[in-house]
Amino acid sequence: MGRPTKYKEEYCDRVPELMKDGMAMVEVAAKLDVCVDTLNEWRKVHEVFSLAVKKGIELSEAWWVRQGRIALRDSKFNSTLWYMNMKNRFNWADKTELRTPDGLDVNINDMTEARKKELKELAALRAAAEVEKQRNGES
Repeated sequence: MGRPTKYKEEYCDRVPELMKDGMAMVEVAAKLDVCVDTLNEWRKVHEVFSLAVKKGIELSEAWWVRQGRIALRDSKFNSTLWYMNMKNRFNWADKTELRTPDGLDVNINDMTEARKKELKELAALRAAAEVEKQRNGES
């Protein structure tokens, strides 16, 4: 038989409270005197705790977004460091999707070179068709 759990229902209130000032999960684990793996296990077992952690993560992200927004006017603000923090902590990423004029959503990271060539050819054909329409007086 394993050790008794350290889980307490009060953690459902404590975790969002801790995270509202930007704390990371590893800091929360340290405050609760457990490891991050334990927190993740509790998330699997206790749905209410899982929801509390989700709320905490959102509160933490909001805190970090606010810090970046407030610091934008500060000439000493290291926006690169802040952005890398956001990418690593909250899975922010550079935009990789685009929408074609026809409304097709395309992820540029998923495209092969052949597909990129096809899209360029399609764009050229479309442009040629527009020129032809204009020549014929169509709109």
